[in-house]
Amino acid sequence: MPQVYTAPRPFDDAPAAPSVFLAGSIEQGAAVDWQRSVIEALFDRDCVVFNPRRTAWNRDLRQSITEPEFAEQVRWELDALERATTIAMYIAPNTLAPISLLELGLFARAGKMLVACPEGYWRRGNVEVVCDRFGVSLLESLDELVDALRARLPAHRPR
Repeated sequence: MPQVYTAPRPFDDAPAAPSVFLAGSIEQGAAVDWQRSVIEALFDRDCVVFNPRRTAWNRDLRQSITEPEFAEQVRWELDALERATTIAMYIAPNTLAPISLLELGLFARAGKMLVACPEGYWRRGNVEVVCDRFGVSLLESLDELVDALRARLPAHRPR
């Protein structure tokens, strides 16, 4: 089972193992909790998972650097994105996902992204071009993303 760090839990003590940041649609909690499905699918993998979806999030927080809880969340995500050895991004078709687009722009050149962006996402063309330009694996579904992620991560070996 992966070791999961959910925002805002500090991860200074995370083992030096392959790690995954679950980037993608959250929509202030309105998007389906696809992160849970991915974590469950990694049940037999030795890895660390950074999950930005908090169990409780105040949707009314002012989106400002002067709002401590908001700034803590954004900083946690940026730190985890940088630390992760793989960024697995799922952009759900029924969401806008502006932060996901920002993260794609920030990390497309990092060589560690897997992106699933099904048909129907309103800016899929932009995602296609960015992925093509920077050699990012573009997948068609969450299932394909899970398969690609599982292929990248080592299977659990009993000790």
